[in-house]
Amino acid sequence: MSKTHPFDGLLVVDFTHVLAGPACSYYLGLLGADVIKVESLTKGDAIRHRGGTDAVAASSGMSTSYLTQGAGKRSFAVDLESTSGIDQFHQLLSKADVLIENHVPRTLERLELDENSVATRHPHLIHCAMTGYGRGGPQENTAAYDVNIQASCGLMEATGTQDSGPIRTGAPVLDYGTAMAASFAVASALFERATSGKGTFIDVSMLETGLSLMSSTVTDFLKTGNEPKRRGNLANSRSPGAGSFPCKEGVMSLGVNEESHFVSLAKALDRVDWLNDARFAEREARKSNAAELASQIEFELLKRTAEEWEPLLQTAGVPSARLRSMAEALNSEHVKKRGFVQTTEAGVSVPTLPFRIGGVAAYKPNRKAPAHGEHTDEILSWLSDDS
Repeated sequence: MSKTHPFDGLLVVDFTHVLAGPACSYYLGLLGADVIKVESLTKGDAIRHRGGTDAVAASSGMSTSYLTQGAGKRSFAVDLESTSGIDQFHQLLSKADVLIENHVPRTLERLELDENSVATRHPHLIHCAMTGYGRGGPQENTAAYDVNIQASCGLMEATGTQDSGPIRTGAPVLDYGTAMAASFAVASALFERATSGKGTFIDVSMLETGLSLMSSTVTDFLKTGNEPKRRGNLANSRSPGAGSFPCKEGVMSLGVNEESHFVSLAKALDRVDWLNDARFAEREARKSNAAELASQIEFELLKRTAEEWEPLLQTAGVPSARLRSMAEALNSEHVKKRGFVQTTEAGVSVPTLPFRIGGVAAYKPNRKAPAHGEHTDEILSWLSDDS
């Protein structure tokens, strides 16, 4: 495999379910790792049967939520409640480089797969545990989903308007944020193991991931004691001219934060008079007259559609973008050119990685998402041959 797949030859055991854990192993697989998804003998990962709007696919165990991060893996169905199943799992771990799991500690302790037990039997292994609250606190055994963590970390309280009340983000951003944090941690641990020759335990907290995604807000609160307020579509910079504005048709999001941005905006809107207007010429004056400036910006933007304004403003150097639907975003020329959406051999289109290494065009899954237990016989045969 190409040098742009740095995890080529790495064996990852994916003992995870739902979104965050499977996404982490999916990312590692896109970068070359051989990923074996360990599932129960009964119905496997619960997300196979729920999530998304395709009820027919979900009923067959191939929901769109599962397909999103299921490609590039092999599925191994095993009964971890049985002695033979546990033995097979440990056989697998003895050959693996990385174990990724997202079960609460008490579940792992019952199966004798907790971090201490695993480290004793497999000292070479990098064991990445992903849980809602992380180890060591009173909530370490508390089950959690993305929506629970959005509530508990303060993200929901900071989202929405004063009238709307707290609002969850429109997508499970903490699941995927946690997956990326875990992937970063695994890469770091692999780098360390290359020198030390020893495995390690990684403790990933969804709660702390949520707080990390709000880092500047957290620091501001810690320094000032000011709780974040729901500001709707206004930018966190609190700069006049940074926010969302209606147009003749559509909405423009402006990020006018620097002095140069304001000058560019004034010129692009043919309002150079603002640059000599005592109310707007200086930053502090604009803050004092923010409502009036916003009103005037809106007045100008209402003269054209957002589709017309976007190229004009962007060419002028104004940080800006028009509000798009998901369909518009995915169909944009730029997203298509980048190859962010890739199609598996089963004809299913899925998101790939948001970065490229060494000029690679795009990362594509090397196999379709497996059916439940699809590779069990193949893996058992491999374990038996090598035992």
